[in-house]
Amino acid sequence: MAPTTPPLPTPPAGPGLVAIQPLKRRHCEECRGGPLALLVVEDGGPRCLDCADLGHLVFLPRGDTALTRRAREGSGLAAVVVRLNRRRSRYERQGVLVEEAALARAEERCLADAEARARRRARDAVRRAAEDVRFTGAFADEIRRLFPGCPEGRALAIAAHASVRGSGRVGRSAAGRALSAGAVTAAVVAAVRHTDTPYDRLLMSGVPRGEARRRIAAAVEATLALWRAAAPPGRASA
Repeated sequence: MAPTTPPLPTPPAGPGLVAIQPLKRRHCEECRGGPLALLVVEDGGPRCLDCADLGHLVFLPRGDTALTRRAREGSGLAAVVVRLNRRRSRYERQGVLVEEAALARAEERCLADAEARARRRARDAVRRAAEDVRFTGAFADEIRRLFPGCPEGRALAIAAHASVRGSGRVGRSAAGRALSAGAVTAAVVAAVRHTDTPYDRLLMSGVPRGEARRRIAAAVEATLALWRAAAPPGRASA
């Protein structure tokens, strides 16, 4: 006896048309064409899309939710495409069949949205950059108020480093954004520690962090005391 083709698994029930991506080689029972990449089950047997009057539709794979929704909304005729997952014993959605014109219109709408989002991101980037400049300036002003002897260039450099957006540094903490004296001082202390003392070299040589901080504490405090004392030459009040 010739081997028989195993019966098709029952397609998922629900509203609307369903097309199947078969796991086995199937041929259309009406026109005998095949093997079929997609089929529709009618009267328990496979039909090709042409024989099922769906041959004019195009396949849109899953993945882009907005594109799929718009294409289905704009398509007078549509079908869900599924494939059997043997391991899970269930059909899983692979995409949809929609009218080509509906897909083209949906793509145009999504492209327009993408362009609008790009323009909005550009505007937001400009706005954030301006906000960052203002915040860095305010942070530098607060450094100069607390440490009038801090050189102008150092105050700006410390503020710029501490206030980088998304850095997690003290300038971006809640206290830093509020320009609290503690946060501003912490930023200055960190800058002095790393720039004006051998702290980094001590760490690289294997000295534990606590011990390294103890060794350079006096140098840090001396610099802070100097900067707290008075404005440097050229920054004196008029």
